[in-house]
Amino acid sequence: MTTLELSGRTALVTGAAQGLGAAIAEGLHARGAQVALLDHDARANGETAARLGDRALAITADLADLDRLDDACAEAVRGLGPVDILVNNAAMAPMRGLWDIDPAEWDAVFAVNVRAAFFLTRALAEPMRSRGFGRIVNIASLSGQQARPTGAHYGVSKAALLAMTRSFAAELAADGVTVNAVAPGMIETPMVHTIGAEKQAELAAQIPVGRIAHPAEIAGLVAYLSTDDAGFITGATYDINGGVFMR
Repeated sequence: MTTLELSGRTALVTGAAQGLGAAIAEGLHARGAQVALLDHDARANGETAARLGDRALAITADLADLDRLDDACAEAVRGLGPVDILVNNAAMAPMRGLWDIDPAEWDAVFAVNVRAAFFLTRALAEPMRSRGFGRIVNIASLSGQQARPTGAHYGVSKAALLAMTRSFAAELAADGVTVNAVAPGMIETPMVHTIGAEKQAELAAQIPVGRIAHPAEIAGLVAYLSTDDAGFITGATYDINGGVFMR
């Protein structure tokens, strides 16, 4: 295989119906992979899979439902074959102040952002290691690296995802399975569009490169980390934030 060539590989992407998840699914698919799109929004997910066409499979599941996650993995394997690439992208991101976060919302954010990623990774990594190949990419966030005045549960969950990335990477490194994280800053997605053009411009002005990221830019990095060429990279976090956080 050559760089960014994924023919013969099968990927599962969570939160793939729209936004960044859809861009990641499209990027993997465009490079030759079969892609299972996992999302709770059946209509939007089906539309995205239909747009991709052949080699795409829409699977509807609530990521907070652990029993359904096992069924979804089995459905992906039945439809497309063994999963070689897992992208844990799905996330809840309610922006609420510290004193306004209730226990139910805290638990819901962690169920989707952390627990689902943990159990999906564990379910799919075992057959990956038995085959001697696997690529797992966790979509974290700048919010998991820097403090924000709102969305504490989102930020803490993304920090937990970074720690989980390293734990699985250490466990699987000797078996040909890599585990890495991508931590984007602000991305041009439907969620960002809700804040209005004026606020978008104000936020973009605070980014050293002077603009918000395009989803395809994050998708390109995920695609590279999914290839054979990235086999010596594991346990890493890739910052893709336009220079907001440099280290």
